[in-house]
Amino acid sequence: MTILAQRAELRPYILDIFRAAGSSDREAAEITDHLIDANLAGHDSHGIGMIPAYMHHLRQGWVRPNQTPVRVGGADPFAVFDAQMGYGQPAVTRVMEAAAQIASNHGVAITTLRNSQHIGRVGAYAEQLLARGLMSIHFVNAVYEVPTVAPFRGSDARLMTNPVCVAVPGAKPLLLDYATSTIALGKVRVAYNKGEPVAPGRLIDHKGQPTNEPKVMFEDPKGAQTAFGEHKGWALAFMAEVLGGAMTGGPRSGDGFEGRRGLVNGIMSIVIEPGRLVDGGWFDGAIATLTDYVKASPAADPALPVQVPGEAEQLARAQRGRDGIPVDPTTWKQIAACAKALGVDVPGFPDA
Repeated sequence: MTILAQRAELRPYILDIFRAAGSSDREAAEITDHLIDANLAGHDSHGIGMIPAYMHHLRQGWVRPNQTPVRVGGADPFAVFDAQMGYGQPAVTRVMEAAAQIASNHGVAITTLRNSQHIGRVGAYAEQLLARGLMSIHFVNAVYEVPTVAPFRGSDARLMTNPVCVAVPGAKPLLLDYATSTIALGKVRVAYNKGEPVAPGRLIDHKGQPTNEPKVMFEDPKGAQTAFGEHKGWALAFMAEVLGGAMTGGPRSGDGFEGRRGLVNGIMSIVIEPGRLVDGGWFDGAIATLTDYVKASPAADPALPVQVPGEAEQLARAQRGRDGIPVDPTTWKQIAACAKALGVDVPGFPDA
């Protein structure tokens, strides 16, 4: 049975796991809040289900707790940072704080961060900037021991899921945040843990043939994810690899990096004070008009109305904040195993 957990119940438990694993109170809180918020936003792929992977990376020495990203280059609106293989959530948060300050001075900040362990849900950092009234664009690459996404027309994996994110502030902020694969790897993991198939067109097997079996991503012989939109999504994934990888000076697919260093991300961010470009009141009116126009399109399925970027997360937060965060039994047991190994008590839930 799926467990439904409220944030207030989960937070102390997850905090204790990261504290017991060596993180400071601040770092533990930043990682915990990021993971739980991803669940609340409807993105279980980037939520607390990542904890077993994080603990595996820690045991292997691939992640270094309590690191502060170091600025290693750049001047004026440009800044280059190295995360020193620290946890991604606090590392990117520090860089976005710096980007916000740079943008307040120059109207724009262009930052890169390399050598970071998994940064999680990219939209979370864009939301931090939205709260400051800042527009942002982010390109992320990922390098792992084994790649997971096949090129368009290819039959085996060469890249990772390389997300792209764009956020626009205003009276009704907009947020685009998605992997360039047809499905996030974490969502395949969730389906695998639940014993459910994925939708057609998301995966190929080791022979390059379509399959809906999530096990091809976790059991040998390995298959691959596909890029969304055929050649269009693949091209965007490739450019995210260039900007989030090569432009940051960090690891990138095919450079011989593939070894045992965990899941390493690079991120390039462009942060803008929109008031330097357009009057805020006029812009809010223009976005409201555009939103009303597109949402007036009659829904093909009345149960699935037209949405604008960021609306799905808002609706998920309202629903899950009320009803609780669903956690499948396999994921819960995996997290509980991590907790027990660290001497952390596991809270009791019905059917857990």
